[in-house]
Amino acid sequence: MKDINDLLRDNIKTIKAYSSARDEYKDASSDMVFMDANENPFQTNVNRYPDPQQSLVKDYLSEIKGVLTSQILLGNGSDEVLDLLFRAFCEPKQDNVITLPPTYGMYSVLADLNAIEIKSVLLDEYFEPKVSEILSTQNVNSKILFLCSPNNPTANSFNNNKVEELIKNFNGIVVIDEAYIDFSNQESWVSRLNEFSNLIVTQTLSKAYGLAGIRLGVCFASEFIISVLNKIKPPYNVNQLTQDKAIERLTRLNKVNQEVDSILKERDQLISRLSDISFINTVYPSDANFVLVKVDDANMRYSQLIKKGIVARNRTTQPLCKNCLRFTIGTKKENLTLITTLNQL
Repeated sequence: MKDINDLLRDNIKTIKAYSSARDEYKDASSDMVFMDANENPFQTNVNRYPDPQQSLVKDYLSEIKGVLTSQILLGNGSDEVLDLLFRAFCEPKQDNVITLPPTYGMYSVLADLNAIEIKSVLLDEYFEPKVSEILSTQNVNSKILFLCSPNNPTANSFNNNKVEELIKNFNGIVVIDEAYIDFSNQESWVSRLNEFSNLIVTQTLSKAYGLAGIRLGVCFASEFIISVLNKIKPPYNVNQLTQDKAIERLTRLNKVNQEVDSILKERDQLISRLSDISFINTVYPSDANFVLVKVDDANMRYSQLIKKGIVARNRTTQPLCKNCLRFTIGTKKENLTLITTLNQL
């Protein structure tokens, strides 16, 4: 494994972060007079710039996840976090990243946006990483390996032994995208963050926390990597309304856990009922808040569902997913509507 500093782009090693007014003076209190940031002085509850480090949100996440606040970076959705990783580690038109299709599509979009070559290694027939092939595919310019676990769109969690082998033997950064980890029985790789200097874990408040609309992604990594990302992120990348809503939800974990439990129960029931649908050939195991199924004709069934007012995700164009549809777990009423409709097709 290379030294992490050696993996950084040369310009990133020496870059100086933008210093905002709120960065320069951190001991602010509500009774002080602020005349430093060219803000509108009239109170609207959002007339002041937000905390650029989102300290209070990180305090709650630190306690919940068991990591230091200095090991946390917040972004405007996980996509911003992923983009920052490209900017920090990947030299345009020189370096490459490795993805494992079928997987989350933004890895490839961000690679194209940053002029980074994509090396793809298909998952095996069980939707697991082909460890030997991945390691033999890497070269001196391979900077990031993306592992989405639980995986989107297949919904399975990758085998822990395979993931650990990849972390230990990949010569660059290993990013484990855990957007759906709250629906899995597997322990988060955040718990092993301090064992591997090249490990980065991304999560989100969009799924289990029900906050997709506020766009808040979370990155967990070594203090060194987080310090680098803090230098290149926009100064006020997470707005005040997002921070306030996140804190509101993070202080109501019992409610979040109740909702996750409900989704898991509905998932089990939906999987059972989907198995009885005549034109569904396979219902794949799920560690996420969605289920992937193989049908007789995905395009036809997708169109039929649309006409009935039900929007699913047609994944038939994705590698290894021919004639597959993806169903998000809904409310009990929504799931019943889906099953009733499928039985009528």
